[in-house]
Amino acid sequence: MKVSLIIPTLNFAAQLPGVLALLKRQTAWPFEVVVADSSSDDGTADLARSLGAAVITVPRAAFDHGGTRALAAKAASGDVLVFITQDAAPSDGEAIARLVEVFKDPKVGAAYGRQLPHPDADVFGRALRFFNYPERSYVRSLEDRAKYGIKTPFLSDSFAAYSRKALQEIGWFKDGLILGEDTYAGAKLLLAGYKLAYAANAAVQHSHNYTPLQDFRRYFDIGVFHTREAWILEAFGGAEGEGLRFIASSLKFLKANGALLKIPEFFLRTGLKFAGYRLGRAYPALPPGLRRRLGMNPGWWAKAA
Repeated sequence: MKVSLIIPTLNFAAQLPGVLALLKRQTAWPFEVVVADSSSDDGTADLARSLGAAVITVPRAAFDHGGTRALAAKAASGDVLVFITQDAAPSDGEAIARLVEVFKDPKVGAAYGRQLPHPDADVFGRALRFFNYPERSYVRSLEDRAKYGIKTPFLSDSFAAYSRKALQEIGWFKDGLILGEDTYAGAKLLLAGYKLAYAANAAVQHSHNYTPLQDFRRYFDIGVFHTREAWILEAFGGAEGEGLRFIASSLKFLKANGALLKIPEFFLRTGLKFAGYRLGRAYPALPPGLRRRLGMNPGWWAKAA
């Protein structure tokens, strides 16, 4: 299987040489590297070309989580398309090889790897990784939706791979999504009869230290996504049950890590996430100016149909 690795970038010139050097130490090397650059003003695109990467450039205002990745996927030549964000780094030299290995099963349409927190991650970022990225690998199909609900189509393009054939079959990633292009693709792949794999032995370091307000804004955007793509909830179930499981998991994590004093802040964050999500679900009733202020992607609303 020929592999292409795709990295969306913005002003990444300072870090790019180190990242490409790290990728070349992967046991899966050599593979095609495609940089999808959002019109960086620090020379990222020219530097990437000089280092041997293929480059596509999109206007910064036109960047779209799904559309830009679709353009890069179509420009790439690999049978397996690996996506990684510029703030994620493979945790060892086997990460890409282990992620690609699952495609030996032709029914696997997509796979994602484990995300380990950065060394400076706060306890909330670590608790989220503990919940979303367990130690055991699995493969899920549409038949698993009764057990796993909305978690069944879960993917993360911070480190994920897709069968080019399967991705093309579902019409690539959807353009115009506020976020969630990975979950959208995962749901489409399951409904098309493909399986999704989680490779716990293929890991990257990736985490965010969001403030409580950022948590609110991100979950507002998730609510918008679920309202605009209501078919996903109809096919796999609502998100509330998953929220309750996250609360139980996080409380267990906080206790195990000696962070009981963080529990009040955890419930504050959880309340803000719930409020943000419910407001996002009700976004059609909100004034346009308020919608832009509530989410993490205010520029997206200018393009929203």
